[in-house]
Amino acid sequence: MSPTRPANRPDAPHGATRRLTTAQALIAFLARQYTERDGRRQRLISATWGIFGHGNVAGIGQALLEAGHAGSPTASTASAGPGTAPRIPTAPGHRMPFLQGRNEQAMVHAAVGYARQSGRLSAHAVTTSIGPGATNLVTGAALATVNRLPVLLLPGDTFATRPADPVLQQLEVPYAGDVSVNDCLRPVSRYFDRITRPEALIPAALQAMRVLADPVETGAVTLALPQDVQAEAYDWPEEFFAERDWHVRRPAPDTAELEAAVRAIRSARRPLIVAGGGVRHSAAEETLAAFTAATRIPVASTQAGKGALRHDHPADVGGIGHTGTATADELARTADLVIGVGTRFTDFTTASGTLFSNPTVRFLHLNISAADAHKLAARPLVADARAGLEALTAALAGRGYRVDPAYETEYAGSKEAWEEKVEASFATPVPTARPTQTQVLGLLDALVTEDDILINAAGSLPGDLHRLWRTRSRDQYHVEYGYSCMGYEIPAAIGVLLAEAARGARSRGHRPVWALVGDGTYLMNPTETVTAVQENLPLKLVILQNHGYASIGGLSEAVGAERFGTAYRHRDADGGFTGPPLPVDLAANAASLGMRVLRAATVDELGKALAEARDAEGPTCVYVETETPDTVSGPPPAQAWWDVPVAETASRPAAARAREEYDRQAASRRRHL
Repeated sequence: MSPTRPANRPDAPHGATRRLTTAQALIAFLARQYTERDGRRQRLISATWGIFGHGNVAGIGQALLEAGHAGSPTASTASAGPGTAPRIPTAPGHRMPFLQGRNEQAMVHAAVGYARQSGRLSAHAVTTSIGPGATNLVTGAALATVNRLPVLLLPGDTFATRPADPVLQQLEVPYAGDVSVNDCLRPVSRYFDRITRPEALIPAALQAMRVLADPVETGAVTLALPQDVQAEAYDWPEEFFAERDWHVRRPAPDTAELEAAVRAIRSARRPLIVAGGGVRHSAAEETLAAFTAATRIPVASTQAGKGALRHDHPADVGGIGHTGTATADELARTADLVIGVGTRFTDFTTASGTLFSNPTVRFLHLNISAADAHKLAARPLVADARAGLEALTAALAGRGYRVDPAYETEYAGSKEAWEEKVEASFATPVPTARPTQTQVLGLLDALVTEDDILINAAGSLPGDLHRLWRTRSRDQYHVEYGYSCMGYEIPAAIGVLLAEAARGARSRGHRPVWALVGDGTYLMNPTETVTAVQENLPLKLVILQNHGYASIGGLSEAVGAERFGTAYRHRDADGGFTGPPLPVDLAANAASLGMRVLRAATVDELGKALAEARDAEGPTCVYVETETPDTVSGPPPAQAWWDVPVAETASRPAAARAREEYDRQAASRRRHL
């Protein structure tokens, strides 16, 4: 991907240079990079998160101080106190705003949340010291790369010149002198380079921007920066600091592939679209709606694709796969053509290879990535999702294709029946009772509008949300399920709030952003609540206390592991964790970190607390202990299988029974060839 410069920018004088440190040059370079798609231009790296230590404080830290000194974002946010409006750093001109994090992994999660909400067109950088600061990036980097969301990682590294060996926090590798802990980031990065000389930054920085802006290759990009090289001065060519526009392409489909796709669709009697995250990344929601209006093909969605159509769109049949709706999964079982649009066809989507069971089923896959387009032996249509759907709609126009009206009636009736189950799950017949988890979602469902954004990643909530949540806008549903990382939600919500602020949403009043977490997830990573307090961001945090890992507890029981090690309880006399619940007060913990906390003990109190939190202008936490679901308000069970191998031999009866069920389900697994 070749960058371009605005036509009105004159070239720098030939041979002109600027003397800067490597860190100063990098920050100056980053502040002049832009993406462009469909005529819209924005900063590629709009801010930098950081936690400083000896590996980056005198290099990147000093460079960030200089880059933001005029109208310093640090100064602009420091005056925001309790009860004041947030002053969120923006990136005017060529300054580089700085964001202060509390945990390195969480900073990457915040950057990922920002990138997703920005349509992958704008991203954040994250800088850390060497040693534990750098290795703490690995989980966040994996999450970014798995989900194909851009983030630039700038970890400090050990001395390139080796004046002392080893230095503080250096990993000694006897067989290789050029290995550091930063090499842990290689397998989870889409591009990795170690800048051992100042001049090596020039090609590395350009390659880093190319990958970040590439809709196929994007993910975590790592530039490891030895601490001595960061502070070393060099005469940089002035041209290095020219503004560059990185065009985000929309490749159109190949003519032959398009014609083959049209023939496949026209011959299908029971087609089904599986909408994935690529629909959102391509901003193809309206194009998908136009395609379904013309063909009446139903649309099921993956976790990343949910929201491609509104929940009340006639063609939307809800989530698909292990956490899908009965409507979508039954259509998947009988489909003769499955049309993937921007999906990776993961095991949850395919029910571990058991879902698409029609003996004659074939696959057509529209995807910008050729590797994904060929999955399940699909007929590939390699193109941008929006460009591909536009081409399909145009090619089918006038050829008289539309699904049989009886098929429409079938899936419309099934969807209506499923909605009755959703209503039963959300129902709150006893206002004075402790709510179940699905009742919490029901109260939120009754409260939110299309402005609200819900963020979740792990536990049993993703399953309940995928099956039950009624998505009202293209970006309301923000569930990170590619890596399903506990602790993602709070920092990601901060990133989403920053993205909304960057595009001027606050001039219309803030969009309510909800981070939904269980107690297990909260305990993993609560630290960025301090950042929300510092910036006075109107984060709405909902903590559901169920005293342990409820999701894994249920799975453990299903596979014969009898919920071993999944509850947060005191040890009993026999040494097991079956005593009383731990006296942990997570509401008090959230309050100690600076959040306003609303406690709710009943359905009625929870409804009022959620409404109060939604209207709050500062960071607010709603804390509720949830009840085990009963037969009236519990969620519908999984509508499709998920392969979690069970012990093939065991002495305990529960495991033996679970293995019998596993063998029965696994027998229906199929390789599509």
